Amino acid sequence: MTTTWDPALYLKFNAERTRPAADLLAHVHLDAPRFVVDLGCGPGNSTALLRARYPQADILGVDSSTAMLEDAAKSGVPARWAEGNFDTWTPEAQPDLIYANAAFQWSDDPVALVKRLYAMLAPGGALAFQVPQNFDQPSHTSVRAVIESGVWAEKLKAARQYDPGFAKAPDYARALAPLSAGLDIWTSEYFHILEGPDPVFRWMSGTGLRPFVQALEGAERMAFEDAVRKRLGEAYPTEHDGRTFFPFLRLFVIATKPG
Repeated sequence: MTTTWDPALYLKFNAERTRPAADLLAHVHLDAPRFVVDLGCGPGNSTALLRARYPQADILGVDSSTAMLEDAAKSGVPARWAEGNFDTWTPEAQPDLIYANAAFQWSDDPVALVKRLYAMLAPGGALAFQVPQNFDQPSHTSVRAVIESGVWAEKLKAARQYDPGFAKAPDYARALAPLSAGLDIWTSEYFHILEGPDPVFRWMSGTGLRPFVQALEGAERMAFEDAVRKRLGEAYPTEHDGRTFFPFLRLFVIATKPG
């Protein structure tokens, strides 16, 4: 089943989702790239950062979601937009910068993906990406627990799940260092302070929960959502002032090709 995306739901936490994109771009040391690709551009919030940084560049935003691309096209960001799956996407020319914010975790083999993309760069170009590193945290283990303990377990087997053995910094370093890549790798834990009812459930509803929710219908979908909401509420309790703390670890990698 193909997952469909809701740009409005995704952007309910726009500030929190865009900050890592800005932090990644701040560490890209390219002065005037001619061709820049935002791979997994979503609704264009990260592409806007690229345009502000590189006003003269030819910028291409690529995403597999038609809904996301429609919102990106409406955003007013001066860029080209194209539909494509980053696991199979090939550029029309060698990019000077391939940039991806919170996208490659959806790949079946992200380590092989980054090796393939690095090979496509122009000399002196850079591959810059950021991926979540919280798949062993309650935000995801709670969802897996609900999946495995419910009547929907069989139906959700085919839905996209994150392997607890997800790729980490050493995996990317081992893949890229032998390619003579100049590497800058670091992690940052963002401590989000969220407001409103069930904020972590709402956060997950815009990303990691979607493949599972869309595999169910009617009362079964509602029961699944209620069970996940309860588990996440227990894992991330509301503070006395009504706010919720949500730590979120992210991995940043910038691989620069010899020029």
